[in-house]
Amino acid sequence: MRTVKIVAASALMAAVLYGCSQPSEAQAPPAPQVTVSTPLMQTIQDWDEFTGRFEATQSVEVRARVGGYIQAVHFRDGQFVRRGQLLFTLDPRPAQAALAAARAQLAQAQAQLNLAQTEFTRAETLLASQAVSQAEFDTRRGAVQQAEAAVAAANAAVRARQLDVEFTRVTAPISGRVSDRRVDAGNLVGGGSSAADVLTTVVSSAPIHFVFDGSEAVLLKYQRQARTGAAPIQVRLQDESGFSRSGTLDFTDNAVDTASGVIRLRAVIPNADGFLKPGMFGQARLAGAGTYRAMLVPDAAIATDQARRVVYVVANDGSVAPRAVQLGPLVDGLRVIRGGIRETDRVIINGLQRVQQPGVKVQARNGRIQPVAQQAQTPVTTAAPASTATFANSVSGD
Repeated sequence: MRTVKIVAASALMAAVLYGCSQPSEAQAPPAPQVTVSTPLMQTIQDWDEFTGRFEATQSVEVRARVGGYIQAVHFRDGQFVRRGQLLFTLDPRPAQAALAAARAQLAQAQAQLNLAQTEFTRAETLLASQAVSQAEFDTRRGAVQQAEAAVAAANAAVRARQLDVEFTRVTAPISGRVSDRRVDAGNLVGGGSSAADVLTTVVSSAPIHFVFDGSEAVLLKYQRQARTGAAPIQVRLQDESGFSRSGTLDFTDNAVDTASGVIRLRAVIPNADGFLKPGMFGQARLAGAGTYRAMLVPDAAIATDQARRVVYVVANDGSVAPRAVQLGPLVDGLRVIRGGIRETDRVIINGLQRVQQPGVKVQARNGRIQPVAQQAQTPVTTAAPASTATFANSVSGD
């Protein structure tokens, strides 16, 4: 009887142990699932990016060339003006009076010349009959020459006074966008020198310059590539995600700044609609080299292993291995891989966080790498807070 009890107890313990061990084997975690894809092969072009500002191709401070009282203003603030268009009128009466005085002096000098010529003609006749001396004849001839010089001086004075009358009409020296008026009608302004009062400014609007600084390394690269002349350039504004405007590089400075090690470059950008304004901030990119075939992977597929950048590659047996890679620029939302993997390698593009350590086996599911379309962002203006708007309205009197 005791033997039967021992056998029954042993069978019960064996059943308990078997029941405990079977759930343990059932709880073994499955291999993690990841999405893999071979690198996207695409023909790309590297770009060098720069930061700069827009500048007007022409900018003029409008000053009067004669002093006087402002009689009238003939433009609206911010208006587009043409070269030669009337901007200001100064009181012309003082200049007209000076012109009348110069013409009177001219008439006087002309009368003196006529008298001197008459006396010289008479002296020539008398000299033939020995009625006057040679000295008297020379005196009459000198008087004619002096009178002719006086007439020339009087003519020059008349022309100068005529210019003063013309300068009472201040016209636009170039075509472009005019600023606001700095003086109103009735003010006395100085003129005729660089220290004269600035009446307004005019800046040209189309085309417009984009000026930026490039490093000495960039300059050396372009010179070694023998790239000179009108190189294409693309520019985007600070509220845009895409490079929406194109132009050409037309100027490179003749020396590198020894203090900063950069050189000034300039591009010409069409601006027919006048949207771009001098002083605006922008980013430009210049084609750095010719096109080439490159491997691209999502930026999220790249991990950091101490000082290295790595991607994880899945072998045919499902095992994962890290590969150190050399990175290039971002193109269409994807990262260029310059080296470290092959075109046929299956790179983990999704589920990388499930890979705990190299060598683990995973369940690989095929995916596809696609470029990310870059959409230009439309500027969005948000309404001011109520308190700010109320303050602005109270100041403006609305």
